[in-house]
Amino acid sequence: QEARVQLARATEELRSRLGRTPTTKELSELMSLPEEEVVEARLASNGYNSASLDAAINGSEDGEAALADFIGTDDAALELVEDFHALAPMLAELDDRDRQIIHWRFVEELTQKEIGERLGISQMHVSRLISRLLARLREGMLTTA
Repeated sequence: QEARVQLARATEELRSRLGRTPTTKELSELMSLPEEEVVEARLASNGYNSASLDAAINGSEDGEAALADFIGTDDAALELVEDFHALAPMLAELDDRDRQIIHWRFVEELTQKEIGERLGISQMHVSRLISRLLARLREGMLTTA
């Protein structure tokens, strides 16, 4: 890290003198450091190099392209964030039992039979309750979208 500034100066000096990027050996000689330390300084300095995402990249097949065209992807989970924000107020409007059923089924991943046992009702009744709750939430999501 300490050699980073010295490395930048030496690199620039040799680049202007040689007309090309200097080798590790050439930098080592100019800086009076072992080659291993020059390599470490280069690695440390990599964290300080940046490029604009709009920077043009030459040599692409279809003319000029930007760096942003080649890195990053759309985050599929981003839509889930919007859905969670839309769903949260609807879940808050549910009564305690319905909210608990949704929690047990989709957070704790209990089976309908296990939920029925906790509530003292049949698995079929739990199935109907969950169907009704999901239909209500689905309808609310469609009207808020």
